[in-house]
Amino acid sequence: MKRRAAGTAGGIAAAVPAALFAALAGTMLHRQHVVVGGVELPWGAVAALVLLGAVELWLGAAFRSPLPAAACGVVCYALAGWWSTLENGRRLIIGDLAGNVWVYGIAGVTLVVLAWSRRFGRRRR
Repeated sequence: MKRRAAGTAGGIAAAVPAALFAALAGTMLHRQHVVVGGVELPWGAVAALVLLGAVELWLGAAFRSPLPAAACGVVCYALAGWWSTLENGRRLIIGDLAGNVWVYGIAGVTLVVLAWSRRFGRRRR
């Protein structure tokens, strides 16, 4: 196996536990909110997305490839989607403002990090 392929495989292997961590921590954090002037602001969902972005950016920089960041985003999105479709009483992510910001924000954050982490794979001259 070539060195580049081994690094990519290692990056994807590292992305799975990182995605599990980000999905669990983000799901626990996303319900936190503050009420300002009668308006509920889901700061926990925003903090969860910042955490996910940091994990994905770290993966992209550590393995010098956007593929581990993409794998992390896909696994995190799949876990959050699964947890939001469980039956009542077991559902971890409810379809309210905080839940929607968390679930749909995963895709947005992943796309932004992928665009940003493309620069790590380029060689500087």
